[in-house]
Amino acid sequence: MALGKDYVTQECGIARALEIVGERWTLLVLRDAFYGVRRYNDFLTHLGIPRAVLATRLQALTDAGVMEKRAGEHGRHEYVLTEAAYGLWPALHALRVWGRDLTGSDPVYVFTHAACGTELGAYGECPECAVPVPPVEVAMRRGSGVPKDPEHPVNRALEQPRRLLDPLVV
Repeated sequence: MALGKDYVTQECGIARALEIVGERWTLLVLRDAFYGVRRYNDFLTHLGIPRAVLATRLQALTDAGVMEKRAGEHGRHEYVLTEAAYGLWPALHALRVWGRDLTGSDPVYVFTHAACGTELGAYGECPECAVPVPPVEVAMRRGSGVPKDPEHPVNRALEQPRRLLDPLVV
Protein backbone atom coordinates (compact mmCIF):
# COMPACT_ATOMS: atom_id res chain seq x y z
CA MET A 1 0.00 0.00 0.00
CA ALA A 2 1.41 3.39 -0.99
CA LEU A 3 1.80 6.09 1.59
CA GLY A 4 -0.39 9.14 1.21
CA LYS A 5 1.23 12.50 0.52
CA ASP A 6 -0.89 14.58 2.85
CA TYR A 7 -0.59 15.21 6.55
CA VAL A 8 -4.22 15.83 7.52
CA THR A 9 -3.55 15.30 11.21
CA GLN A 10 -0.69 17.80 11.26
CA GLU A 11 -1.49 21.48 11.54
CA CYS A 12 1.72 23.30 10.69
CA GLY A 13 3.48 25.01 7.83
CA ILE A 14 6.06 22.25 7.50
CA ALA A 15 3.32 19.69 6.88
CA ARG A 16 1.71 21.96 4.26
CA ALA A 17 5.09 22.49 2.57
CA LEU A 18 5.81 18.76 2.55
CA GLU A 19 2.50 18.14 0.79
CA ILE A 20 3.93 20.16 -2.12
CA VAL A 21 7.68 19.49 -2.07
CA GLY A 22 8.07 16.39 0.10
CA GLU A 23 8.03 13.67 -2.53
CA ARG A 24 11.23 12.15 -3.86
CA TRP A 25 12.76 14.11 -6.76
CA THR A 26 10.66 17.24 -6.20
CA LEU A 27 13.40 19.29 -4.53
CA LEU A 28 15.87 18.27 -7.25
CA VAL A 29 13.42 19.37 -9.94
CA LEU A 30 13.12 22.71 -8.15
CA ARG A 31 16.90 22.97 -7.77
CA ASP A 32 17.35 22.50 -11.50
CA ALA A 33 14.59 25.02 -12.22
CA PHE A 34 16.46 27.60 -10.12
CA TYR A 35 19.58 26.77 -12.14
CA GLY A 36 17.63 27.67 -15.29
CA VAL A 37 16.54 24.25 -16.55
CA ARG A 38 13.14 24.71 -18.18
CA ARG A 39 12.55 21.97 -20.73
CA TYR A 40 11.11 18.57 -19.87
CA ASN A 41 13.86 16.64 -21.67
CA ASP A 42 16.60 18.65 -19.94
CA PHE A 43 15.11 17.83 -16.52
CA LEU A 44 14.74 14.21 -17.61
CA THR A 45 18.31 13.70 -18.75
CA HIS A 46 20.01 15.80 -16.08
CA LEU A 47 18.20 14.15 -13.18
CA GLY A 48 17.99 10.60 -14.56
CA ILE A 49 14.42 10.54 -13.30
CA PRO A 50 11.77 8.21 -14.76
CA ARG A 51 9.48 9.97 -17.27
CA ALA A 52 6.29 9.21 -15.35
CA VAL A 53 7.76 10.51 -12.10
CA LEU A 54 8.97 13.74 -13.73
CA ALA A 55 5.60 14.32 -15.38
CA THR A 56 3.84 13.78 -12.05
CA ARG A 57 6.20 16.11 -10.17
CA LEU A 58 5.94 18.87 -12.77
CA GLN A 59 2.15 18.59 -12.80
CA ALA A 60 1.98 18.73 -9.00
CA LEU A 61 4.27 21.78 -8.88
CA THR A 62 2.19 23.44 -11.58
CA ASP A 63 -1.07 22.62 -9.79
CA ALA A 64 0.36 24.08 -6.57
CA GLY A 65 1.29 27.31 -8.31
CA VAL A 66 5.02 26.80 -7.77
CA MET A 67 5.76 26.38 -11.48
CA GLU A 68 4.03 27.53 -14.61
CA LYS A 69 3.92 25.66 -17.92
CA ARG A 70 4.50 28.03 -20.83
CA ALA A 71 4.87 27.74 -24.57
CA GLY A 72 8.55 27.86 -25.46
CA GLU A 73 10.61 27.86 -28.62
CA HIS A 74 9.74 25.49 -31.47
CA GLY A 75 6.42 24.56 -29.86
CA ARG A 76 8.09 22.98 -26.84
CA HIS A 77 6.74 23.69 -23.39
CA GLU A 78 8.87 25.17 -20.65
CA TYR A 79 8.42 25.00 -16.90
CA VAL A 80 9.16 28.29 -15.17
CA LEU A 81 9.25 29.04 -11.46
CA THR A 82 6.60 31.44 -10.17
CA GLU A 83 6.99 34.17 -7.57
CA ALA A 84 5.61 31.66 -5.05
CA ALA A 85 8.61 29.42 -5.74
CA TYR A 86 11.11 32.20 -5.06
CA GLY A 87 10.36 31.88 -1.34
CA LEU A 88 11.79 28.35 -1.49
CA TRP A 89 15.25 29.58 -2.49
CA PRO A 90 16.56 30.24 1.07
CA ALA A 91 15.35 26.80 2.21
CA LEU A 92 16.88 25.04 -0.82
CA HIS A 93 20.14 26.91 -0.33
CA ALA A 94 20.18 26.04 3.38
CA LEU A 95 19.56 22.35 2.58
CA ARG A 96 22.39 22.40 0.04
CA VAL A 97 24.80 23.92 2.56
CA TRP A 98 23.67 21.53 5.28
CA GLY A 99 24.11 18.48 3.02
CA ARG A 100 27.52 19.67 1.86
CA ASP A 101 28.68 20.32 5.43
CA LEU A 102 27.29 17.01 6.69
CA THR A 103 29.11 15.02 4.03
CA GLY A 104 32.23 17.20 3.90
CA SER A 105 31.96 17.53 0.14
CA ASP A 106 33.22 20.45 -1.90
CA PRO A 107 30.56 22.67 -3.48
CA VAL A 108 29.83 21.98 -7.13
CA TYR A 109 28.48 25.55 -7.39
CA VAL A 110 29.14 28.70 -5.40
CA PHE A 111 26.37 31.24 -4.98
CA THR A 112 27.09 34.93 -4.52
CA HIS A 113 25.21 38.19 -4.20
CA ALA A 114 25.47 39.58 -7.73
CA ALA A 115 25.53 43.17 -6.45
CA CYS A 116 28.68 42.82 -4.37
CA GLY A 117 30.19 39.40 -5.21
CA THR A 118 30.03 38.12 -1.62
CA GLU A 119 29.35 34.41 -1.17
CA LEU A 120 25.92 33.80 0.34
CA GLY A 121 25.59 32.74 3.94
CA ALA A 122 23.97 29.48 4.97
CA TYR A 123 20.45 30.89 4.72
CA GLY A 124 20.82 32.74 1.43
CA GLU A 125 21.74 36.05 2.99
CA CYS A 126 24.58 38.37 2.01
CA PRO A 127 26.93 38.72 5.01
CA GLU A 128 28.46 41.89 3.52
CA CYS A 129 25.24 43.74 2.74
CA ALA A 130 23.29 42.17 5.65
CA VAL A 131 20.24 41.47 3.46
CA PRO A 132 18.41 38.35 2.30
CA VAL A 133 19.20 37.88 -1.39
CA PRO A 134 16.29 37.03 -3.70
CA PRO A 135 17.06 34.44 -6.39
CA VAL A 136 17.04 37.03 -9.19
CA GLU A 137 20.04 38.67 -7.49
CA VAL A 138 22.03 35.44 -7.04
CA ALA A 139 25.00 34.65 -9.27
CA MET A 140 26.35 31.13 -9.52
CA ARG A 141 29.68 29.83 -10.67
CA ARG A 142 31.48 26.50 -10.68
CA GLY A 143 32.91 25.49 -7.32
CA SER A 144 35.70 23.07 -6.50
CA GLY A 145 33.41 20.02 -6.43
CA VAL A 146 32.97 17.95 -9.55
CA PRO A 147 29.53 16.92 -10.82
CA LYS A 148 28.95 13.18 -11.23
CA ASP A 149 28.89 13.54 -15.00
CA PRO A 150 30.89 16.62 -16.02
CA GLU A 151 30.31 15.88 -19.72
CA HIS A 152 26.52 15.90 -19.37
CA PRO A 153 25.08 18.75 -21.51
CA VAL A 154 23.36 20.46 -18.54
CA ASN A 155 26.50 20.27 -16.41
CA ARG A 156 28.54 21.67 -19.30
CA ALA A 157 26.06 24.52 -19.77
CA LEU A 158 26.38 25.33 -16.05
CA GLU A 159 30.17 25.65 -16.30
CA GLN A 160 29.90 29.34 -17.18
CA PRO A 161 29.07 31.89 -14.46
CA ARG A 162 25.41 32.84 -14.63
CA ARG A 163 22.45 34.16 -12.68
CA LEU A 164 19.86 31.93 -11.09
CA LEU A 165 16.63 31.68 -13.07
CA ASP A 166 18.27 32.66 -16.38
CA PRO A 167 17.13 30.13 -18.98
CA LEU A 168 19.70 27.40 -19.48
CA VAL A 169 20.58 26.76 -23.10
CA VAL A 170 21.66 23.16 -23.52
